[in-house]
Amino acid sequence: MTATATEASPTDSYHGFLESLEEADEYAAIDTALGLIDAGVPAERVLLDLIAPAQVEVGERWARNEWSVAQEHAATHISERVVAAVAARAVPRPTRGRVVVACMDGEWHALPPRLVAEVLRLRGWQVTFLGASVPAAHLVSYLHRHDAHAVALACALPMRLPHAHRMIEACRRSDVPVVVGGRGFGHDGRWAHRLGVAWAPDAPAAADLVADERALRRVRPAELSQLADDEYASLAKRRGELIDGALADLRARAPGVREYTTAQLDSTVSDLGHIVDFLAAAVYVDDGSLFIDFVRWLIGILASRGVPASAVGLTLGYYVDELRDFPRAARFLGEASASAAAGTGPRAG
Repeated sequence: MTATATEASPTDSYHGFLESLEEADEYAAIDTALGLIDAGVPAERVLLDLIAPAQVEVGERWARNEWSVAQEHAATHISERVVAAVAARAVPRPTRGRVVVACMDGEWHALPPRLVAEVLRLRGWQVTFLGASVPAAHLVSYLHRHDAHAVALACALPMRLPHAHRMIEACRRSDVPVVVGGRGFGHDGRWAHRLGVAWAPDAPAAADLVADERALRRVRPAELSQLADDEYASLAKRRGELIDGALADLRARAPGVREYTTAQLDSTVSDLGHIVDFLAAAVYVDDGSLFIDFVRWLIGILASRGVPASAVGLTLGYYVDELRDFPRAARFLGEASASAAAGTGPRAG
């Protein structure tokens, strides 16, 4: 190994790379990544030790309201361009079977699974990356037409878990092993285990799992006996009604809401929908921590934008009244309401 290769480090280039993202300087960002490869740093390290942590910081800056949505989108687009540049520089010939990588239906965070796809490709797999929000029927149709060794599915938001479960089962009916990843399954994979599917915490672990077919197929049965009581189905059916009612309640109890601009009103409706969706997902997997952690995160996000925790508390109180006949939902709402009343901020996932 040359001295240059020993000294070059993604860690040393991180701050300069992040500055390139902040300045929306695509060319500087690409030069940084390719410069590391030219210095002998493996492409996998550039992907995982430079681009991945920088993208995490991009998301955190948006969450802290330090960056606008436009800045976050620009930085993400540049990161995607850098990944493409790295992929074009490192072009290994596939020596293994096909792996299909995709985001769950309704899931638009495509960069993390793209990194997984590139790591798999660097390790010799023939990879097909289908991108963001792939409908289950379309994915299954693709699997029927192409002989896949495995399919890797990504989910960044736990509220998508019910959709994820249906997608996982659809893939299995095609007799294709499934591995999942992403924050949507919990930082420790707890909800992947609840759904009875193989889980990988990061790209290298996903690659190792895909390479071990016995481990990939050796999964426990799903632990979803609670779905027999139809509480989740009933809650999901009332989604629109609950959002409309909560908005009307906010207008009545928080007069300032009546003066909201169209953009503010759209954002509020979106937040109300997320509350219902995360609550439904918590009921689906029977884990109140999913909903409580979301409420803590939402309070932190809104606080950074000048919205007090009491606003979330009002909505939770409304849902408590409306869902008294939903045992698990009512319990999770009560626990989350206590967090909102205490003004608890976001907790690390």
